[in-house]
Amino acid sequence: MSFLSRSLLFLLICLLTSIASAHDKPNIIVIMADDMGYGDVSCYGATELTTPNIDKLASEGMRFTSGYCSASTCTPTRYSLLTGNYAFRTKGTGIAPPNAPAIIKPGTETIASLLKKADYQTAVIGKWHLGLGGADGPDWNGQLNPGPLEIGFDSCFLLPTTNDRVPQVYVQNHKVLNLDPKDPLWVGRKKPSEDHPTGITHRDTLKMDWSHGHNSTIHNGISRIGFYTGGHAARFRDEDLADKWVEKSIEFMEANKEKPFFLFFSSHDLHVPRMPHERFQGKTKLGFRGDSIIQLDWCVGELMKTVDRLNLSEDTIIVFCSDNGPVMDDGYKDFALEKLGNHKAAGPYSGGKYSVYEGGTRTPFITRWKGHIPSGVSDEMVCTIDLAASFASMVEVKLPKEACIDSFDVSAALLGEADAKGREHLIQQDNGSSWTFGLRVGDWKLQRHERKSSRNKNVGQQLANTKVPEFQLFNLTKDPAEKTNVIEKYPQVAKAMKEKLNLLIVAGRSRFGE
Repeated sequence: MSFLSRSLLFLLICLLTSIASAHDKPNIIVIMADDMGYGDVSCYGATELTTPNIDKLASEGMRFTSGYCSASTCTPTRYSLLTGNYAFRTKGTGIAPPNAPAIIKPGTETIASLLKKADYQTAVIGKWHLGLGGADGPDWNGQLNPGPLEIGFDSCFLLPTTNDRVPQVYVQNHKVLNLDPKDPLWVGRKKPSEDHPTGITHRDTLKMDWSHGHNSTIHNGISRIGFYTGGHAARFRDEDLADKWVEKSIEFMEANKEKPFFLFFSSHDLHVPRMPHERFQGKTKLGFRGDSIIQLDWCVGELMKTVDRLNLSEDTIIVFCSDNGPVMDDGYKDFALEKLGNHKAAGPYSGGKYSVYEGGTRTPFITRWKGHIPSGVSDEMVCTIDLAASFASMVEVKLPKEACIDSFDVSAALLGEADAKGREHLIQQDNGSSWTFGLRVGDWKLQRHERKSSRNKNVGQQLANTKVPEFQLFNLTKDPAEKTNVIEKYPQVAKAMKEKLNLLIVAGRSRFGE
């Protein structure tokens, strides 16, 4: 064989090895809904609307009946998803205000940084709500760092906070997109001038009225939390958010189709203000909340179509989840309660957003990887906090001992392997109370409520302001709605659960011996 022939053969072997290696590492897409409950999609029992694309995802993969997020509000769940650490272990991980500094500090191991070690291209597109900038918060007119690019992401295209908080601008990598330096952006907590229009002073101009709290700066006919001025060329319409997330996600997948990629598609649907695109308005009988579910389902369908079009279906694992359970009136008069009808957003569970009842953290959770994950239903307990350790295992990246300290490798369960086990226990938190938690172990669920409060506030309309004892114990198999407190009937179970919860909190981690 000539030298040229040997060289060509060597190059061919290298190319084939490279292709095989890339295919051994699946592309990973995590689609996170916002405020979506267990019963908000038809494959989980919804009858008042249909979600054909999410249903198709479930029919082609594994649908989990015990799939959880780790907290019942957005910022702590997103923090835990990315870091693999319970948010209650870190101060400042409650719902982030508009000018919050970066909550995940540079140097923190995240899903993105772990996958970078396996040569993944990484992007987050959509809602961030984890703060930007140094200790003084974001410099809206300058470089917005640290942020996603400092914790493992190659690129980002963000809604910087959440859309009921100012400002209504996109952030691309380290900059506010389309910002005119002659019209600088200012964001603050106090009214900038006496004549600044707000939801209180100009309430009659609003196209969506507020019910509580969301009555500061007006943009696009909707008043928000916080104040801002300037940046007019950079501002977006609420109705266009979903289309923009899909557009940017398709661009990222097309640009990286030849290499393994990780896409965190962080939707803003169904969070308030619920203002879906005009083509989805009125498509359900549940008002704008239902219409936002249909819009999210469309987004899922567009991502699936793109994966199929790029011939990546057998090389891509898709995870669908939510950041917390449902809420109806969350600050705006959008008729979510009035038009609820027979729809049960939390399915068979009690509570919702802000709650340690099951409805707060048990949500839709689906995995699909064509040719690898069998079609089926799993009762194994899995959580968004486990994605860090599970993805690291899938791509054979060693998890540092001091990183992702509450994340467990449940990859076998996520992949639907026979006899695979999920996690054994899960702590559920609300927005970061130092005392209120839920602990699930097997069939048992312990609730521990704030000692200084005798009322169970913000747990969903059906439970608001109900009196609760400090501790409650439920058997979820017999009582999934957590209606019957059996703590007096099973004192030894309650004692063991209290001790386990305390141990997991005091120990500072729940992943040991690795």
